[in-house]
This record gives sequence, structure tokens and C-alpha cells, in this order.
Amino acid sequence: MLEGQMIALSVRDFFTKSMLKIAFLPLIITMIIMLILFYGAADYGFDSLQVYIENSQNAQNQEVFVDPNAPFYYIWATTVIAFLFQYSVTAWLVGFLFYTIGTLFVMMFSVFLTIIIIGFLTPFILDIIQKRHYPEIKTNGFGNILSPLWVLFRSGLIMVLMFLVFIPLYFIPLVNIIAFNIPFYYFFHKLLNYDIASTILTKNEYSAIHTKKASSFRVRSLFLYLLSMIPFITLFTAVFYIIYLGHGYFQELRKIRENENSIINSMQRKQIED
Repeated sequence: MLEGQMIALSVRDFFTKSMLKIAFLPLIITMIIMLILFYGAADYGFDSLQVYIENSQNAQNQEVFVDPNAPFYYIWATTVIAFLFQYSVTAWLVGFLFYTIGTLFVMMFSVFLTIIIIGFLTPFILDIIQKRHYPEIKTNGFGNILSPLWVLFRSGLIMVLMFLVFIPLYFIPLVNIIAFNIPFYYFFHKLLNYDIASTILTKNEYSAIHTKKASSFRVRSLFLYLLSMIPFITLFTAVFYIIYLGHGYFQELRKIRENENSIINSMQRKQIED
């Protein structure tokens, strides 16, 4: 099946009644969690920022006192922030950057929160796909209750380490955009592919597919990651990610099973002939 045909098939599957019902679950759960976190932190964060701005503006003509025994980075940060908030233009700029970075953080957090939530729904989505398009294929996943938690922890740790390693690149224009997204993409790719592969494949089948088709699935997950960069689209389309990658794994699994059956049939014919 051509890639364009697979995408079109995945879109048609996504807009079926059963899939749309599932698609609203990550949206609802993520929004509830985000609202709880937002209202829990908003009052304190906004009030503290406003008080700090007002105090800094009132101290425009006063010398800022900083404990000389404080660490150098604290003295530097306090002095710079106090200076910036003394002027309306720089205070507005800092506020703008604060809200912009906060918005980006919320967007990225919502993406990965949705991916984690959709992991619990993956078996139900793949079961619908299997019954609709691949009834002849019996799934035999190798995952268990603890394995997704281990993959989540390991991938998250590697993502953090990658962020630390790429720190020098964050100061290079354009390169910093790529360097900033690579750790996120790694985490995104690992979680999605493991959830799907561990649900329908054996370890041997998973190894066989990724030996030959690893680059294909990286390109597919990269396409989905770029799609997730559209603000908050992942809250609703995460089910499509599972459908699309699920079709890819089912297609490869069908080839493996057909090849195994042809080998068995050929061996049986030889035995009969002998």
C-alpha cells in the first residue's frame, strides 16, 4: 500500500463514529487536568508577578539591595530582572516573553500528556482496526503492565539528557529550533511506536520489522510530530496517530505472516513429494 493511500485510509477510519467517540476521551481528560493545574497555579503566579512588577517600578529611583553572600547567579539574575522591570517597555517585553514561553510549555505539556493518555486507549483502537481491515491477522503483543512505565521513564530520562547535551546549540539561531525539538521528537517517537508495536507484535516480529523498516516509521512519526506542532491539535487527533502507525505495523505484519505461510506451504509440499 502506498503511503498516500495509507494516510487516506487512516483519515477515513478516524472519522468513523467509533473512533470519534474515543478521540474525545484524551481531549476531555487532558483539558480537565490542564484546568486543574491552571486554576491551582494561576492566582499565585499572576499575583506574585504583579506584586513584583509594582515593587520594581516603585523602586525605580532606589538602589536594589541584594545580599552580598548570595550566589553570584542569584545576584546577577536579581539585578537584571529589577533593572528590566524599572521601565515600562522592558517590563512589557519580559511579560510578553513570560507568557509566550508559558504558552509554548503548556502546548508541549498537553501534547505529551495526551500521548500518555492515548497509550491506555491504544489496544481498543487497534482492535477496531484489526477487525475492520485485518481480520485474518491474530495479534500477539509482547507488552505487560509494567513495560510501558519503564519505557516512559527511560525515554523521559534520555530526553532530559539530550536537552542538557544540546544546551550549547540553543544559542545558535535556527539550529536552536532543531536542537530544541529533537529531544521532544525522540520521546514522542518512542512512546507511540512502543505502545502500538507491543500491542500487536511479538518481540521477534518487532525486531524483524525495525531491522528493515525503522527509517520508514521514523519518517511517519516525524510527520505526526510536525502535525502535533499545530497548537492543541493533538488533543483531538491523537487517535489518528495510533490509526496511522497501526496501519503501518499491520501492513508489515501481514507481509511477515504471508512469508511465513509460504515457507510452511513450501516445506509441506517438499515433504509430500519426498
